[in-house]
Amino acid sequence: MGLRKTSVTFFDLDHTLLPIDSDYSWGVFTQDIGWTDPVAFKRRNDEFFEHYKAGTLDIHDYVRFATQAVRLRGPHEAAKAHERFMHDVIASAIRAEATQLVRAHQQAGDIVVIVTATNEFVTAPIAKALGVDELIAVQLERDASGWITGEIRGVPSAREGKVARVAQWLEARGWDWGAVESTFYSDSINDLALLEHVNTPVATNPDERLRALATERGWRILDLFEKT
Repeated sequence: MGLRKTSVTFFDLDHTLLPIDSDYSWGVFTQDIGWTDPVAFKRRNDEFFEHYKAGTLDIHDYVRFATQAVRLRGPHEAAKAHERFMHDVIASAIRAEATQLVRAHQQAGDIVVIVTATNEFVTAPIAKALGVDELIAVQLERDASGWITGEIRGVPSAREGKVARVAQWLEARGWDWGAVESTFYSDSINDLALLEHVNTPVATNPDERLRALATERGWRILDLFEKT
């Protein structure tokens, strides 16, 4: 009898565990607190979001844009603003349905990991609030002082990059894909590469293209909550 494989459950974050896009919402929040121009920033933020949905986003350009206000404000002001963001925006977006799903996997003995194309500044506190210790997010380069530069460090965890980053995460623990029983929950066709790579793909609150593909392939479809 073979040894039981370690079960690892990966979750996308935006529109999967949250009914919102945390990256986009952080941008809106910076407008609301006066950090960014409400007209020019909103126009570019909306453009980037449409590129993301279409699968044509240049993530390096986007991260430079999305982190500019944070970089200029510095770590102390940025941390304080993020605390407000968690209170004003994220707290109400953390739904019982999502936390119950995460806890069910944790209680079953799974290692739970959030894998997101949103950067670590935005998502690290959100993962903590969801009770998830393992986070694979877009890593940000730091300067000599330790503050973010606006550039991405390493492979961005977006599209095919999610497969590469998960492989790195597995390797760091002495595992490979064959050593684990893997599940991935995602809403987006952008995550098709990782959905195809795991043992059990779950199309969660799926966009139109992913829903059609999941139906065609017989993948499980989970409508966890209504998107906003």
